[in-house]
Amino acid sequence: MVRFVFILGNFLLNLNQGVYAIITLYRWTVFLYTIQVQRGVDDMRLLLAEDEQALSKALKAILERNNYSVDAAYDGQEALEYLESDNYDGVILDIMMPKVDGITVLKEIRKKGNLVPVLLLTAKSEVDDKVLGLDSGANDYLTKPFNSRELLARIRAMTRTQVAQTNSQLQVGNVKLDRATYELSTTSGTYRLANKEFQMMEMLMSNPKNLISSERFMEKIWGYDSEAEINVVWVYISYLRKKLAALHANIQIKAMRNAGYTLEEMK
Repeated sequence: MVRFVFILGNFLLNLNQGVYAIITLYRWTVFLYTIQVQRGVDDMRLLLAEDEQALSKALKAILERNNYSVDAAYDGQEALEYLESDNYDGVILDIMMPKVDGITVLKEIRKKGNLVPVLLLTAKSEVDDKVLGLDSGANDYLTKPFNSRELLARIRAMTRTQVAQTNSQLQVGNVKLDRATYELSTTSGTYRLANKEFQMMEMLMSNPKNLISSERFMEKIWGYDSEAEINVVWVYISYLRKKLAALHANIQIKAMRNAGYTLEEMK
């Protein structure tokens, strides 16, 4: 009996180091099953750099249920490699990470001229730590533990300026794409696009006549960690082609074999 108590005591002592992570994960899991999601509100690509994998998976699930596309990095070096692509609308960056700490990651991307909005996520609560993070180029700072709704609100706030600076409507030929409502329209009618349809159409209409490869669509829309096959790009292209035809659009999506797709006006 004494031996059992001794073993149990050691187990609990070792477990104590992970209690915070377990409690935090529980809070996020409860929120995941209770949150009311509004599709089409926060359609952005985020990089989540958090070394605690269980917490990272819970955060990633919550963000995706809120219509964000998310890539996860588990150390600072991996975060820097992801950020080389410049594919992100925002970054959630933990300070205490292995290999390269979050502050160093932040300084490196700012040194390279990358102005992507960054929210620092950390257990540090000292004022000096917050000042260091903000002076290093962070847009906001959130201390663990925190309320999940506050995290989502801060993400919306830090990306709001970026969205406001973007023209809310794109037009190519007789087709308009409303970034606020996800509506694709002509004088003949309107379709409200699904999340990935919208992202794909936005890329095409932002770069008319420019060739966009299937690999580029995969990186930007599905993400590096996606298990989707590359032929999913063709599937979504076919969805958009049908909608353009139904709207009597005078633009078309052309395929270049083994190269990619372009958006061009019909002659």
